[in-house]
Amino acid sequence: MAAAGRQRGDEEEAPPPPRPPASRLQPIAARPARFRRRPPANPRRTLHRRLAGGQWEACSEGSGRGGRCTAGPAVMAAAVALWVRTEPPLLGALPVPPPARLGRPYLRKMAAYARRRAAEGCFPRLRWPRWRHIACGKLRLGSGLAWLYFQRFLRLRPAWPPRSLRRAEAEAACGSAEDLERERSKNWNDQDHHAFLLAHLSDMLELLLEPEQLSASSHATSNSLVSCEAVCALSFLIEGTVDGSGTVYPLHKLALWQPCQGKNGYSKSDNAFSFRKLESWLRSCLTTNPFGMTACLRSGKKLAWAQQVEGTTRRAKIACNSRVVPEVFPMVIMSQVYKQTLAKSSDTLVGAHVRIHRCNESFIYLLSPLRSVTIEKCRNSTFVLGPVQVSVHVHSCDNVKVIAVCYSLSLSSTTGCTFHVLTPTQPLILAGNQAVSLAPFHTHYPMLEDHMARVGLATLPNYWDSPMLLGKESSDTSVFRLLPPLDFYTFVIPFEMEGDTTEIPGGLPHAYQKALSQREQKVQIWQKMVKEACLSKDQRKQFQMLVESKFYEWLIQTGNRQQLDSLVPPAVGSKQAAG
Repeated sequence: MAAAGRQRGDEEEAPPPPRPPASRLQPIAARPARFRRRPPANPRRTLHRRLAGGQWEACSEGSGRGGRCTAGPAVMAAAVALWVRTEPPLLGALPVPPPARLGRPYLRKMAAYARRRAAEGCFPRLRWPRWRHIACGKLRLGSGLAWLYFQRFLRLRPAWPPRSLRRAEAEAACGSAEDLERERSKNWNDQDHHAFLLAHLSDMLELLLEPEQLSASSHATSNSLVSCEAVCALSFLIEGTVDGSGTVYPLHKLALWQPCQGKNGYSKSDNAFSFRKLESWLRSCLTTNPFGMTACLRSGKKLAWAQQVEGTTRRAKIACNSRVVPEVFPMVIMSQVYKQTLAKSSDTLVGAHVRIHRCNESFIYLLSPLRSVTIEKCRNSTFVLGPVQVSVHVHSCDNVKVIAVCYSLSLSSTTGCTFHVLTPTQPLILAGNQAVSLAPFHTHYPMLEDHMARVGLATLPNYWDSPMLLGKESSDTSVFRLLPPLDFYTFVIPFEMEGDTTEIPGGLPHAYQKALSQREQKVQIWQKMVKEACLSKDQRKQFQMLVESKFYEWLIQTGNRQQLDSLVPPAVGSKQAAG
């Protein structure tokens, strides 16, 4: 049962805009050649099967009710493969145990409650007012946590950036909590996802049964039927293909395909599926996600983005799955980037799920609109991200700095990390964090505002300074602090790109802008004192050498010398893989 509230007209909303062209990104000191764009792949919109005698028979996705088609005997042998979609477990599930009441018994009661109140906007799509009533009144969740669950689910729906921008504008204009309330009318392992679904498939299907299809003990019987609407809802979690073709279909399209109906128990007269046959068919077809992390590591395209810094011996491991299926967001995996600077703005990154793993003492710039980013087990590194449409999750990291405009930010088991963010949702501080510093977003690059618009992120509302604490430390506010204005400095991205953004989107909070202005005044006063000191030529030379020496010491102490050295363009004749 879907839990998102769809408003009238959502079904006919315009499609998302096309992917943006690759942006030129280069060190200011040198301008390497522009990366070439890879033309987008054309999706195949029909199921094709070779019949006897060399003939082809096609079934259109939209032909007939539910996309059913008629095919010959050769088609009957076609192999259907199903898998867990990447995004629900990756982006929808919080990386913490759910509240005790969000277990199977209460979920079954909630499903029955929603069906009984279909006329009140509870079924088949559960809207926010009714979910708030269930979550707060029945499940005893706090209102903030209830909205968090609902909000994360909303973000998994097909994205249309203008709608997101309108919602952000409406929320920013709310003058009170009542106005805002009215306006609101482990994740990467695909093998674990597969195992979880197999282990809980029966429970999931039973939750989708109508009350009259359940026994007295609330379990399925040998005669239980699963409605087409329920299988359609399950398409939120499962998708697949036929004979390894390049087209991905939602579960209900494949379940209603005629060659599969005999195996999954579909009855045209009942317009429903046999519970037992459907479960058996699903188990026989389920496999690991061919577009998931395992497949990306095994057969994805290897990229050589990072430049090796003199003296290091380890090589970065970077891979992506090719964008061969337009319906699937690409995946980029980066591991073991060590003492390197990586800077990229390209089509490979646009809309990608990015996993950054075990990257140490490095500076990584990913200046493209991204779908999600996970940063795990990294140390002493800085990550500058383009706008992230759904989520940034940081886990088990030490002394890292993350700079991003993102829809949501969550942290777990981090130590001494700093986050400069612009986000329309409260940052989630989960279990195991120590010495977290939150600060306003403090940089820009020329295409930033264009990229923000493409993923539906605005400058307001901005809750960077209002985190939500979950887990056993939920009452311990000492695990985080707001960065003191006196310790605040803006960040300069040292690359040239084409674009119109020339300042920090939304500006800086007053206290931080004031601290910068006062610091600039001190610099001007110091420069005036030096000028009025009337130093001789030798004294000026000696003074300049002293300043440069102190600056060099500062570069070494802060690690910035490494970053500057790695920005030097590679020697003529060296090659980097574009992507």
